[in-house]
Amino acid sequence: MAPRVVSMEADGGSRGNPGPAGFGAVVRDPETGEVLAERSESLGTATNNVAEYQGLIAGLTAAAELGAAEVDVRMDSKLVVEQMCGRWQIKHPGLRPLAAQAAALVGRFTAVRFSWIPREQNRHADALANAAMDAAAGRPPATAAPARPATAVTTGQPSTTPATPIVGSDPATAPASWEPRPSFTATRLILVRHGETEYTEQGRYSGRGDVPLSERGRAQARATGTRVAELAPSVAAVLSSPLSRCTATAASVAEALGGDVPVRTEDDLIECDFGQWEGRTFAEVRQQWPGEMDAWLASPRIAPPGGESFTHVAERAHRVISGLLTAYPGETVVVVSHVSPIKLVLRDALAAGDGFLHRLFLDAAGISVLDLWPDGGVAVRTVNDTAHLAAL
Repeated sequence: MAPRVVSMEADGGSRGNPGPAGFGAVVRDPETGEVLAERSESLGTATNNVAEYQGLIAGLTAAAELGAAEVDVRMDSKLVVEQMCGRWQIKHPGLRPLAAQAAALVGRFTAVRFSWIPREQNRHADALANAAMDAAAGRPPATAAPARPATAVTTGQPSTTPATPIVGSDPATAPASWEPRPSFTATRLILVRHGETEYTEQGRYSGRGDVPLSERGRAQARATGTRVAELAPSVAAVLSSPLSRCTATAASVAEALGGDVPVRTEDDLIECDFGQWEGRTFAEVRQQWPGEMDAWLASPRIAPPGGESFTHVAERAHRVISGLLTAYPGETVVVVSHVSPIKLVLRDALAAGDGFLHRLFLDAAGISVLDLWPDGGVAVRTVNDTAHLAAL
């Protein structure tokens, strides 16, 4: 059985660019350096960049087949690393389908981190790629490099991608290679936090308990429905957490949209399980569980006593987003959920750190909007819009 986290090195090239091409990929146990899988293949005539992307795709496929949850991708192709991290736009039309295929594979993991490494640290994958190129050129195969422990040294800053590869290219901050995406249509997600409840007003942790909307919360839900209908007259689906405070909010949204779009509940959109903290205020938790609270605030992998970690919530939210991108490409989907799942989606969309989770405030019935492209691009257009609640 593969470890939960694996490292993967990939390379590709061609003799002539374009010319006889091939790729190589190696999946390792990052703790021991043990080779868990190797992949290599001749591609006939292709370019270096096509071969490099094919190596990435083969390596990610091998990691998925091994059952890994997280992958540290290490490549000496600056272009592939920067494009997959969203810092460079994919301008060549021949690479876009390959990038989309790689992005879809990234979506199968909890996290994928990309790092650029110098060629000398990528010798095993490079040797496999060269053997494949030799085969494509009709030359006798060379001996591939033996398996060796993976080095802990990397060059460059790794970039973490969650859930879907939601990394963006904003015109104001992107490198000169940024350009619009005329060949793609984004899937737009309208993320809605449910309306106010009694616990919301009192500042109490509200997780799996089915606390209904308050009278004010119901008014907020109606106002939110009107606002969503203004933002997106055409909506392909409305998804909701199964808890009543969300389904009631989603019902108001669906009604404002004309009643033609049914509300579908999705268990993975449910709020974090706060365990023994359910129904308590922050001050009460701080007083009774000071050590546990400090640990929880310090790491998303720590769960409240008897509860669920944010890391697990992120995995659930990731499954939902990946499914929506597959089921509704280029369409608009409304997602009605809770603070934790929405914050985690926004954290990853903004490439923010874990401290973001305890610094971003999301109001009841607040709306956030993001666009996701099939090549991995993202644009966060709105965060916590509450203008529609001003008159309440």
